[in-house]
This record gives sequence, structure tokens and C-alpha cells, in this order.
Amino acid sequence: MNLADLTAVDLLAKYRDGSVSPVEVIEDVLARVEQFEPRISALYALDPAGARAAAHESERRWRDGTAGALDGVPVTVKENIATRGTPVPQGTAATELIPAVEDAPAAARLREAGAVIFSKTTMPEYGMLSSGVSTFHHLTRNPWDVTKTAGGSSAGAAAAAAAGYGPIHLGTDIGGSIRLPAGWCGLVGIKPTHGRVAVGNPYPGRAIGPLTRTAADAALALSVISGYDPRDYTSLPAASDRYEITIAGLRVALLLDAGIGLPVDPEVAAAVSSTASQLEKAGALVERIAPIITREMLDGLDRFWRIRSATDIAALPEERRAKVLPQIREWVSTAGDLSGFDVFHGYSQMGAMAAAVGRVFTTYDVILSPVAPITAFPAELAYPTDDPSKPFEHIAFTVPYNMSQHPATTVNAGWSSSGLPIGAQLAVPHHQDLTALALAAHLENHQREWPTS
Repeated sequence: MNLADLTAVDLLAKYRDGSVSPVEVIEDVLARVEQFEPRISALYALDPAGARAAAHESERRWRDGTAGALDGVPVTVKENIATRGTPVPQGTAATELIPAVEDAPAAARLREAGAVIFSKTTMPEYGMLSSGVSTFHHLTRNPWDVTKTAGGSSAGAAAAAAAGYGPIHLGTDIGGSIRLPAGWCGLVGIKPTHGRVAVGNPYPGRAIGPLTRTAADAALALSVISGYDPRDYTSLPAASDRYEITIAGLRVALLLDAGIGLPVDPEVAAAVSSTASQLEKAGALVERIAPIITREMLDGLDRFWRIRSATDIAALPEERRAKVLPQIREWVSTAGDLSGFDVFHGYSQMGAMAAAVGRVFTTYDVILSPVAPITAFPAELAYPTDDPSKPFEHIAFTVPYNMSQHPATTVNAGWSSSGLPIGAQLAVPHHQDLTALALAAHLENHQREWPTS
């Protein structure tokens, strides 16, 4: 197997026994990037020279016995997670390109652990799209089928993971931005408990987590990047839960109908139902549940986010405002029609979503659902609806856990008739992040070769 395809767990074992060097690995990763990148456009600020230098330093630490927890493992970091010296364009040409003065907490922890951060990854306009459409980056595409989106907003992270640009890729998630691309690219992607990973610029629902090919790699990455940081007042101590789970007796809520948004594709429903059957065969108690959130909740969130984005865009100088993606400008154009009551009511629906999820967890240990109601849509579309007035019809399965702050992870559940990955989502109670990944590890059965060209 090409070294670029090895898991982080396997790489560390080989570094430890001296059979493989970080220098060899980064060369295979850079060769893979050269092979794929013209077609999928997953990377931003690729730094081959810096990567090679970091790999040589890692090789020295392994010889000296001073290697860290991720020493020599190639990783990427989504471009909105600051790394010192690199501008943070937020996926839009409207941003002034000013180099970041320091690493964000998660990036700093990767460096401290010896990881080789060889590139940033792309994101769509302001991170407000579940696609790779951006006025700053080239269009990011899905390695499984380059006519399809990789998802978003962690578009480049998902595409890089599926293409084999090394094993660990950090993304961010405020409504599904890790889980949606992970699901559409056949990956494990976890949105941790809110605060488990310090963000640095906290905001309700915003989280940082890894996208990987295996649950074990996601658990390893999460163990490194989690923990308190004074720059994020919402941050929590490092995760202390164990990477294990007992399936027998597990109370699983099966949610196949979100109740709102796009209808669930029959192939998606079948794949997630098959995952439920796997759990039942292992002794879990699976019960189908009614929709958790309502139209009022999702529309309220839309109104609040629209006002937030309109405020940010209105603050830009006119020449930069004109560079914002037209679909985003169209979406915020109606913000002025909203009253103070509309905005306050919209904000209150974030709490209503959280309460609705919390009630489910008084009865169940896990909520199993699709990640998205559909498989990956055409890459050129900003939204699966192709309608800026209906931008959130695909996030009804994912966004409730951002608002409720519960951890939720993805696992590949099967394949569409056209060969596209179908993701299942596993949400669990607060602080059980690694338990969710242990459950994903029990279920992961990839069955197909990763994209090779």
C-alpha cells in the first residue's frame, strides 16, 4: 500500500519500530497531492518545503526518543482554523488577506504533538454552504465522482481525506460542516461536544473536529486537540471518556424522517436502516422515533443566521462587498425585512432545538439517522436546492446537535446505485465523544477501495 494511505495509528507503529520514516511518508503524500489536486482542488497554502523540513525534524525526534503523540503524521487544517503566517480568507474574495499572527488552539496542539501540517484546506463562501463553491478557492470536488460536491463547509478536508492526502484532516462544524462532507465522502467525521476542542473564536454551535478514514484515527486526533484554552471561554478539559462501547442493551433511537427539509432518498433510508439492523443483531434495542425538530425551529435559525451574515457583509467596504458570492448576497438581501421580534424569535429557536434533542436523550443512548437526506449533489451548485431562499433544507438531521452541543459522528453506511457513499450519523449524550467513535468503529465496514485517480 502507498504510504499516503496508511492510517495514523499504523504510521505511528511503523515510526516506532523504524520501518518507515516521516520523510518517506511526506514524499508519498505530496506525490498523491500532485496526482489528485488539479481535479479536486482540496488544498490552500500548500507548503511542500515546510512539510519536508518538518518531516526531517520529526525523523530526528524519533531517533532521539522525543517524539510526540502525532509525530510525523501528515495533517491538514481547514483554512478558517488559523495557522501562524497564513491569511484566513474564509472562502471569499471579499476578505482582506492578512497573515494570522498565531496558531489557533487546535493547530497549536497539532504542532506540539509533532504533526506535519503540510497544507490548509478549502472552504466555501464564509463557510455558509454545504458545497465547495467559493469566490476565493477553486471549486472543490468529490474524489469519488468529480462531478459531485465533496460537501461543505469542510469541503477540502473531506476531499483530501478521501483522496489519501495523509490520515488526519481538521474541519469545523456549525450546522453539519464536518458531518455532511464526511458522509458524502465515505469518512468518519465527528462534531465533538461543544467546547471539547477550543475554537479560539467561539460562537453558538461552532465546533472543531477531525475527518478521517477510520474511527481510531478520529479518536487519536481528538485526544490530541481537545482540552481547555484561555482563548475560548467555552472550552472544556480534555476528554476523559473511554474508547469502548457495549452494544448489547444499547437504546437506539432510529430517526429516518427529519420531518422537514428535503425528502430522504430511499437509498439513504435503506442504508441507515441496514445500520440499525447491524446494531439490533449485536443486541441493541432499536426503536423508530418521530421527527425531533420543527419547521419553526429551522426557519427561526435561518432568520437569525441571515441577520448575522447580513451584518457582517454590510460592514465591508463597498468594493469588497461586491466580491461576495451572489447566492450569499441574495440570501441576506431579505434581512432588512425582518423585525426585532423575528430575530429574537429566531435566536430562541436555537434553544428550542437543544431542548428537543435533550428530551430524546432522557430515553435513548444513541440517535441514529442519515447524515443528509440525499447523496452528494452536483459540484457546481452552492446549495442542493439551487435556491438561495432555501439554503438549509438538507441540514435538518445535523444542525440540532450543534444547537444542543451534543457530540455526533458519521460512519459510512453503504453506497448508492451510482457508487456514491451514504453516511449514517450517530449522536450521543454530552461528553461521550469517544463512545460515539467506538460505536462508529464497531460499524465501519468500508467494503470498497478508496479513489485512486
